[in-house]
Amino acid sequence: MSRLWFDARFRSYLWQSLILLAFLATVAWLTANTLDNLVRRGIQTGFGFLSRPARFPIAEGFLAYDPTNPYLKAFAVGLLNTLYISMIVIVVATAFGFCIGLGRRSLNPLVRGLASCFVETMRNTPLVVQLLFWYALLTIGLPAPRAALEPMPGLFLSLRGLFFPWPIVEGGNGLFGSVLLLGSAMALGALAWQSRLGRPTRRIPALCAGLLGLVVLLFGLTVWASDIRLSLDRPVLRGFNFTGGATLTPEFMALVVGLVLYTAAFVAEIVRGGIDAVPKGQWESGRALGLREARILWLVVVPQALRIIVPPMTSQFLNVVKNTTLALAVGYPDFASVMATTINQTGQAIEGVLILMSVYLAISLSVSAFMNWYNRRMMLVTR
Repeated sequence: MSRLWFDARFRSYLWQSLILLAFLATVAWLTANTLDNLVRRGIQTGFGFLSRPARFPIAEGFLAYDPTNPYLKAFAVGLLNTLYISMIVIVVATAFGFCIGLGRRSLNPLVRGLASCFVETMRNTPLVVQLLFWYALLTIGLPAPRAALEPMPGLFLSLRGLFFPWPIVEGGNGLFGSVLLLGSAMALGALAWQSRLGRPTRRIPALCAGLLGLVVLLFGLTVWASDIRLSLDRPVLRGFNFTGGATLTPEFMALVVGLVLYTAAFVAEIVRGGIDAVPKGQWESGRALGLREARILWLVVVPQALRIIVPPMTSQFLNVVKNTTLALAVGYPDFASVMATTINQTGQAIEGVLILMSVYLAISLSVSAFMNWYNRRMMLVTR
């Protein structure tokens, strides 16, 4: 026995086994205690509530939804809203943050000062405060629909949201969507070919122009040979609000603007740090070849800086997905907001939190897997 006790491997296995048993015992005790408390309070457990009618409205969404639909349909609407917000914020914040990061390195003191002021202000202000500020600005600072601002013909901005014309496609039995998918596939194929070549060529613009002409030709033939009818639905003031066209609600705009500006500040610092990490000799080599500063930046420095920028950008993209849960502060019906309403109505808090955690975990793991794949693609391959 003493020989076993003085064996390092045996002691390691022993302590790990004891810790595992203690953890399992704690989980079992918490589970039994929770189930006992639920039984005493008359609360049923399980996921059977998902098939019951939700009985609450959802202000906006991509799926046709009615309060008589089950909770599962409400979850789908909220999940699509969350994914839509996340994708918009990630794309716009990345582009805007990249520009701000370049501004932080500008030789112009005014541009550099404005970029620095923006970054410091956004990074040191709580996100929920920024969301409430933009929501108050869009709902209190804008006029009523009858006195709506019209910055462009057909574009109206009021405290009810942003109203703008929207094209309507009727008929065609899906041919219009098929043409769009075909055109998108052609464009992606052209970009993939250019990426495979590893350098821009003169054939790429000609190829893109040819693909665009082919898509336009296919679209024209589709409209001519089918019963597709195209029209433009314009917003019209009727009563106290606009009808027709498309609408961006104040809740949606406040959430997007707040998340974009907040995330862009962190992206800007990541971009600035990544570019500064590239050795100065790369700039000098580009100048020695006669390249302009902009060409050196995009052809020499940025490709090397991406290897430094991509890993921390993964964390920012994950933060965007998790920060969408603050949509509850401005009243936008995202997945967390729908789940909170469901828990309040059904009392199924444990099941609701489990679903909420599982969904956000799946989204985060998907984003992380994609960024890890892209990071491996950008790694410098050496022997």
